[in-house]
Amino acid sequence: MCNHSGRVRSSAELADVFYLHADSYIAKRGLSKEQYKAVNAIRNCRTAALGGNVQRCTCCGAQFNTYNSCRNRHCPKCQALAKARWLEARQTELLPVKYFHVVFTIPHELNIIAGYNQTVIYNILFKAAWRTICTLGEDKFGGLMGMLAALHTWGQALLQHIHLHCIIPGGALTANKWISSKPRFLFSVKVMSKIFRGVFVTLLRQAYKNNQLKLLGAVVELNQPELFDDLLDRLMSKNWCVYSKPPFNGAKGAVDYLAKYVYKTAISNNRILSCDNNKVAFNWRDYADKNRIKTMSLNADEFIRRFLLHVLPDRFIRIRSFGFLANSCKAKKIQKILALLNHKTAAPAKTESTDVLMLRLTGIDINACPKCKSGKLQIIKTIPNFKQLQYGKYQDSS
Repeated sequence: MCNHSGRVRSSAELADVFYLHADSYIAKRGLSKEQYKAVNAIRNCRTAALGGNVQRCTCCGAQFNTYNSCRNRHCPKCQALAKARWLEARQTELLPVKYFHVVFTIPHELNIIAGYNQTVIYNILFKAAWRTICTLGEDKFGGLMGMLAALHTWGQALLQHIHLHCIIPGGALTANKWISSKPRFLFSVKVMSKIFRGVFVTLLRQAYKNNQLKLLGAVVELNQPELFDDLLDRLMSKNWCVYSKPPFNGAKGAVDYLAKYVYKTAISNNRILSCDNNKVAFNWRDYADKNRIKTMSLNADEFIRRFLLHVLPDRFIRIRSFGFLANSCKAKKIQKILALLNHKTAAPAKTESTDVLMLRLTGIDINACPKCKSGKLQIIKTIPNFKQLQYGKYQDSS
């Protein structure tokens, strides 16, 4: 397949879907400001629209055009470096204790409400999860716990599946000591589920009373207080899903695992198989059928609609830290915990350039000539983006 930037590939990408079908989708349905920004960024990523550089090999003289990335957090092409930097920083903060992977999931009855109230519902989810862990930490260990949490809003079929992936050190910090949890048990999932449900519903009720919820479309009837109370009663009668287990490979494995979710997008390009005849085909894992990999084909508009469900509000923070891992205090708290455990203090995170970091983590030298393999690429010209062309800005360093 040859896409709009001239590259030849064997399969489609998310950018191709948007390039071919986004304009007609927008004309029919419209987009929010955040959705339009994401769509436009993804379809222009690493194309001439964003500008770039002309590079020449110092050895063989070959020249290559390289185009800039969009750096939009919903773009499947632009997350590798951010993920690597985040992972490096978190690994310097690891404690010599057991870690637990905990997932908090909200019932699907809240999906439509969440669609109209992303910021409110997602913030409630973070607050309810942390209050659950904080409460149990104080009750069981008598101290302050820590938590890293990453918001995930999708399932394999791109439908809404709103949940938090959390990594939690097994124990709590008191005034003068560290209290450890059992090696393979943090808290009862049944107890966590009940507390999480109660806190979430309480916060949701407060948001409703404070007129913070937009109840439109299919849920407009919930503007009637008695019907909203009925919904809350149904939510309280359900068993909410909380998962908790130690991750593989200890503390490092915990952070590696969370990193997969921290910078993951709703769908990666390698899952998209084709984009033709107004259909988009992609692979998905059916967890209800022994994790089998299957192929799903959707109308292009439906595929775009599902993807756009997961575009986050502008400036919304989807990765958050709590307790002794909160940004405001973690440097001092981590050093204190390490001292209490008679362990060496943590080394500061390294600051490395992009090319050095990529070489160390992946073994890929992004400055190496792809043709002769021995020379280095040097920038000889700047390719202007569309805005620079419009205003006549252009640099030539040859």
